[in-house]
Amino acid sequence: WVPVVGLEIHAQISSNSKLFSGSQVQFAAPPNSLVSFFDASLPGTLPVLNRRCVEAAVMTGLALNCSINKKSLFDRKHYFYADLPAGYQITQQRVPIAVNGSLSYSLCVDNKMSQMVTKTVRIKQIQLEQDSGKSLHDDTRSQTLVDLNRAGVGLMEVVMEPDMSCGEEAAAAVRELQLILQTLGSSQAVMAEGQLRVDANISVHHPGEPYGVRTEVKNINSIRFLAKAVDYEIQRQIEELENGGTILNETRAFDSKLGCTIPMRDKEGKQDYRFMPEPNLPPLILYDAKSLPANMNHQQVVNIDWIHERLPDLPSVKRAKLVERYGILPEHSFTLLNEDGLTEFFENVVKQTQMKPKKVIGWILKDLLGYLKQHSLTVKESPVSSFLLADLLNLLEKKEISSTAAKQVLAELWKGEGKTPLEIVKEKKLELIQDQKELEQICQAVIDGQENEVRAIKAGNRKVLNKLIGLVQRETQGRSNPVLVKQLLEKKL
Repeated sequence: WVPVVGLEIHAQISSNSKLFSGSQVQFAAPPNSLVSFFDASLPGTLPVLNRRCVEAAVMTGLALNCSINKKSLFDRKHYFYADLPAGYQITQQRVPIAVNGSLSYSLCVDNKMSQMVTKTVRIKQIQLEQDSGKSLHDDTRSQTLVDLNRAGVGLMEVVMEPDMSCGEEAAAAVRELQLILQTLGSSQAVMAEGQLRVDANISVHHPGEPYGVRTEVKNINSIRFLAKAVDYEIQRQIEELENGGTILNETRAFDSKLGCTIPMRDKEGKQDYRFMPEPNLPPLILYDAKSLPANMNHQQVVNIDWIHERLPDLPSVKRAKLVERYGILPEHSFTLLNEDGLTEFFENVVKQTQMKPKKVIGWILKDLLGYLKQHSLTVKESPVSSFLLADLLNLLEKKEISSTAAKQVLAELWKGEGKTPLEIVKEKKLELIQDQKELEQICQAVIDGQENEVRAIKAGNRKVLNKLIGLVQRETQGRSNPVLVKQLLEKKL
């Protein structure tokens, strides 16, 4: 079976006001507190296009290698629902703002971070449209409450071609898109707040045959759930077909608690949205440096070239620069960018320490991230600042403490008691023993107490030496330099 996955992604545009009205956009505001007359569809109200939303869509289109249409059109898409007061949504059905783009994303082979493959998904189009309100179903009282705060908020719908074949690919593509949107600032793309919602179209067919009947899994609100929903739906369709059943063209929802998709409504009768041109909005005309008329007021137009010049470095470029500048592994650059604020943290530590970036990255990805994940904290909430970690790594680099002791100091720093690494080292007596005579005596004592091991080493079994080094470390409570200990033991043996 060949699975086919295509995605439609709604990204909420990061803007202070809505797409066609001056109402404020704010998450979790009191219900119906951000509703203008236009949002409530009072007769005689007219849409006024928000320039910021247009610029965000152009910027996103350019970042996704799209052609920007210099003339795009608005349409009405009719359907009747309690949270859509006008009975239609203003969208771009015929000529959207951007078309024919592509998005490259990377994923691991067999869950191995060291083996990454890069794939590309084609972007069919990006269109501007307004969001609907929100229906809150109160089952106990058998009633539905409508909150129109979200009605009219600006969305970009990114339509991807069916170029993917599993949940992992879909999740990797959406994660990359999310990073791009956040880098551009065109959407905050926080899935938990509904700023990025994914619909997945899924079908399966035998190689060489036409595509099978597809189902649509609506409104997936987390990247992890997206991967699970897609893989579950592929498996469900294969089993259904192999058991002689048929796939219905229907809309399904993903139940994250049960880990499966459930039917919502069928699509057998093609819904007629009765698209028509939006009569209250003229065509949206954009310019570039060549087509910009000389006497035009710059405040009144959107210049594609001007936006293009101001595009920031995209995640793929940032990763390449990190690998080149610091000599780190490509897979480490993905982790640095995936965690919000981690790149800056890493770069700050590198600036303030003598340790090589390749060693610093180990401490940050293994130890610091390990602690953060264990306590469900973000990088910005870390009780250990980049300054403190750099201080600690400097002590290690100057061979004032061992790496075992450094891990102990980090555990103390994590408590956030305001002590410096040096204070903790002195308090806990973790400094390396600098007195070579003292170390020699400890090594001799260990040798004297381990006759069998000494015989094995003299007979040529070098691995046993590690046991002796470990015993010296235990004897000194991690305060001896393992390299020096090894030299002293070898000398004595």
